[in-house]
Amino acid sequence: MHATIAPEAAATATAAASAAAAARALRREDPPDQASGLRRLFAATRRRQLLPVVANPFVPAAQAVLEMLSAALVAQGHRVLVVDAAGTAPRPHEMAVIDLAAGVEALHPQVAYLAARGLPLRYVDARGSAGAFVDAAFDAAPSCDVVLLHADPTDLARMLGARAARPLLLAADDPEALKQAYAGCKLLVQRSALMTFDLLLAASPFERRAALIVERLASCADTFLGAVLQAAVTVDALRDPQAAQGPALARLLQAQLAAADSARPPAPLRSARPELPPASRTAALREPAFAF
Repeated sequence: MHATIAPEAAATATAAASAAAAARALRREDPPDQASGLRRLFAATRRRQLLPVVANPFVPAAQAVLEMLSAALVAQGHRVLVVDAAGTAPRPHEMAVIDLAAGVEALHPQVAYLAARGLPLRYVDARGSAGAFVDAAFDAAPSCDVVLLHADPTDLARMLGARAARPLLLAADDPEALKQAYAGCKLLVQRSALMTFDLLLAASPFERRAALIVERLASCADTFLGAVLQAAVTVDALRDPQAAQGPALARLLQAQLAAADSARPPAPLRSARPELPPASRTAALREPAFAF
């Protein structure tokens, strides 16, 4: 027995078939995970910004510093994903190796945390770039508009690539911490051609040595590397409960995000060590001493 299909029903069936075909086409083009549509929606409506923090194992209470930075960003209206990929970070969630989103932990309505020690290396491509990790981190927390990326200098150099960035150096009132901050600056200058930095000095702002430390590090970066220390803030994240609300820190973070919005040409594929000013060529043969 043959059924007779009314013209209206035929038109409906044709429309349904067209919709199904379009859906199949979208599925072929989209990533396989079900959250891809949500990720694209947030990516299209929110400006995504990266704030790279150069890890320093000689800075005490680095976790407290990251908490302070995220609290200061929240105070400015941002939603923050803290990605801790430093060598001192906790081990990542076992499923984060497959899907970073599985390792994202909500710490606050506006702050999420991803333990990512060792994960950037899994995203290194044939050119040695791990830039895809940054995109994957944004996709892992699509509601966040700022990724606070805490990583060792070597990993940061792989991840930043041609991104516009002004890395935030961490230091403390300790010669080893200052040497490490300078070493991180030097590596990023040589490998990523990044020439501007900011500094967060974890110390009491009332210490008279704080200004001398900042001046010494800025002078060494300029003299030996040709790099510029744009801004520096001294805060005591452990002992000052109001540190996240300081106006100097707020200005530094605003400048950081403004730098992330600026354009920068792609870094060269070969060694990116810049030509130093003539007065610095002889000095560059020596290493600075951080003794006070």
